[in-house]
Amino acid sequence: MNNPYKEPQVRNYALGILTLVYTFNFIDRQLLSILQEAIKSELLLTDAQLGLLTGFAFAMFYVTAGVPIARLADRSNRKNIVAASVGLWSFMTAVSGFVQSYAQLLLARIGVGIGEAGGSPPSHSIVSDIFPKEQRASALSFYSTGVNLGIMFGFLFGGWLNEFFGWRVAFLVIGVPGIILAGIVFATVPEPIRGLLENKKASDTQVPFRDVLSGLWQRKTFRHMGLACGLNAFAGYGTVNWAASFFIRSHGMTTGELGTWLALSTGLVGAIGIFVGGFLGDKLGARDKRWYLWVPGLSTLLVVPGMLVVFLTSNTYLALVCMFVPGFLQNIYLGNSIATTHNLVGLRWRSTSSAILFLILNIIGLGLGPFAVGLLSDMFDPSLGIESLRYAMLAVLPTACVWSSIHFYLASRTLNADLERTPE
Repeated sequence: MNNPYKEPQVRNYALGILTLVYTFNFIDRQLLSILQEAIKSELLLTDAQLGLLTGFAFAMFYVTAGVPIARLADRSNRKNIVAASVGLWSFMTAVSGFVQSYAQLLLARIGVGIGEAGGSPPSHSIVSDIFPKEQRASALSFYSTGVNLGIMFGFLFGGWLNEFFGWRVAFLVIGVPGIILAGIVFATVPEPIRGLLENKKASDTQVPFRDVLSGLWQRKTFRHMGLACGLNAFAGYGTVNWAASFFIRSHGMTTGELGTWLALSTGLVGAIGIFVGGFLGDKLGARDKRWYLWVPGLSTLLVVPGMLVVFLTSNTYLALVCMFVPGFLQNIYLGNSIATTHNLVGLRWRSTSSAILFLILNIIGLGLGPFAVGLLSDMFDPSLGIESLRYAMLAVLPTACVWSSIHFYLASRTLNADLERTPE
């Protein structure tokens, strides 16, 4: 078989391009968070409606479309699916700049969600096929830095574009380059041979979805890890989707200055944190596989002290500096969790298993996190006024982090036994 990834530079190029795709995924997703106060004012929205836009409505279509697209990716050309997906979600981001009502914006964000559903599971599968198992967590962590790089550029570009040109221009400026990126993926990223680096031959028969779901459910490791990821994402999305509104309301900041701070703390430093987490997972996991879950468990627990200071202090710059703690630690779990999921399943399970993990992660995290914070903020508003958002975030987000870390530990207790049951 002719391996298109025989040369390391081809492998690294593909990883870089897929990471750029994931970066655009989160630029388009995060853009709404920094723009939502301006959108709320123009379209006369409530916090619950904003939480629905950035959370539940987006997540429902994201996860619903994710599973069938992943099933297609497990039996067909994965890079073509990634190219089509980035083209669709970028087009729908650009369309968001023309909306005139809440219903139209909701439909545009649903379109973004459907497009983004086809980005990660096929990309995860490609990365797992072009890097050996002992480098998989590091490679998937590098890919996952796209989350925080996207958040960084979303906050930075969105904040300054909104300040000088308005929120509609911000959607247009961010949407168009993604359409160009779709063409680059289609033209330059080769489709890898499944299982070549592991000396395995992928079966021509696709495993039925119910068998993949059942196989994952039978592994206690995955059950606990999936819940841990969902709770971590609940805290992460609840923080990042409302952080800009919190600093604007409680600290009176403008979007330009705030976008720069959040780009550094939640974006740049977060990307470094994800990569460090995957590197530590591979390094320590070589001695004891349980470190793949202990690393995210410990990092999630360490988020809590920084988060408490952010929400409790009245000092604006102390709060901004302390945002670097959850920024660095919050998403360390991603690379290790995806790699662990792929190590638990067969070759033609990988895209589907990623989609199932992201289904759990996004229903609990993206679906419920921002919406729960927004709903609670509306409930607190009559008594707390402008500070309602501060106490809504304080009430639920640190608790979710502690709960998540407990499940990462419980997952580690069965990891070695479940790895021995991995199918071909």
